[in-house]
Amino acid sequence: MTTLHIDFIDETSLLSQEDTALISDLLSFAAKEEHVGEAECSISFVSNEEIQEINKQYRGKDKSTDVISFALEEMSEEEIEIISDAEMPRMLGDIIISVEKAKEQAEEYNHSFSRELGFLALHGFLHLLGYDHMDETEEAEMFGRQNQILKDFGLLRS
Repeated sequence: MTTLHIDFIDETSLLSQEDTALISDLLSFAAKEEHVGEAECSISFVSNEEIQEINKQYRGKDKSTDVISFALEEMSEEEIEIISDAEMPRMLGDIIISVEKAKEQAEEYNHSFSRELGFLALHGFLHLLGYDHMDETEEAEMFGRQNQILKDFGLLRS
């Protein structure tokens, strides 16, 4: 059985209950499609200034971006694998979304803020599950999966 618990942290106070409900429904749908099982993640909504600081600190890029993910199941060479209790839900990680950037991009791409917010949340969620777009093959797989989930869920560009 798939159960996804999302901890929402809105540092901007710009999101409505409908916004977070849409993201919750979309990511729960994606978790079922990806056979995630019982899992948890957090999504923080921040300003362009805050995401720029995070991007600079953790990725060495001193510019704002739309979404950043920190996958807890992703390991570097020096890390020790955390063996989780089978009774505990998977801890997937954290997604950080710039609400300002989401609004800018919704206007730029001529679709709704809800569509952009859902797109960014799903993009971040797929990163937590191990998808990436570092080369053309990975990019095709990730974006193909992302587009299919958005289509099947019914969150289309409108």
